[in-house]
Amino acid sequence: MKEHDCSPLTDFIEYPAKEMLSRSADFYDNIKRRHSIRKFSDRPVAREVIENCIKAAGTAPSGANHQPWQFVAISDPEIKRQVREQAENHERGFYSGRAGDEWLDALKPLGTDDQKPYLEIAPWLIAIFSEKKGGITKGEENTNYYVHESVGIATGFLINALHNAGLATLTHTPKPMSFLNKICQRTDNDRAYMLLIAGYPADDATIPHHATVKKSLDDIATFL
Repeated sequence: MKEHDCSPLTDFIEYPAKEMLSRSADFYDNIKRRHSIRKFSDRPVAREVIENCIKAAGTAPSGANHQPWQFVAISDPEIKRQVREQAENHERGFYSGRAGDEWLDALKPLGTDDQKPYLEIAPWLIAIFSEKKGGITKGEENTNYYVHESVGIATGFLINALHNAGLATLTHTPKPMSFLNKICQRTDNDRAYMLLIAGYPADDATIPHHATVKKSLDDIATFL
């Protein structure tokens, strides 16, 4: 390994084999309770909870450690209204044929349509942006590397953190998403990656049966 500035690893915790197995099973039992929902309560969620979850997302690995992401947490009712208005406008075109029959057929078991009331009802929307240029220090304009992969990993961290905190989530990717740049006052350096809805589930929240069908370990993993 080439010489570089470094510090000793001091915060790694090694668990006994039995505890390691137990912890891995406990984590699986917890994370498999995570479900995407489309009916949210308007119950408020403290900003500090969202801040902690975003900080957790910010610990994700990234290309050259440039951390090419920006999280815009939205709770303002007027801004949420604007997001819903723009998102539904694009979704109407999507569901009226722009998506194509195959894609729309794939979505039918989930019961989705162009109506997105949760964008106003849920207490928090988190618009996630990827950054083309940046660096480890704010204000740098170096090329960012493995941007899509890096932001995807950070988004996974964020979803996990929100679930661990006791909140429900929904990933939403209206196409195109460029309207988010204007609403969230982002520059051309930023590209809208995903809109994450977070909050408590409504009392009548449901889970599509289709979404509960998960592939088995044999279907998703190969051990060599």
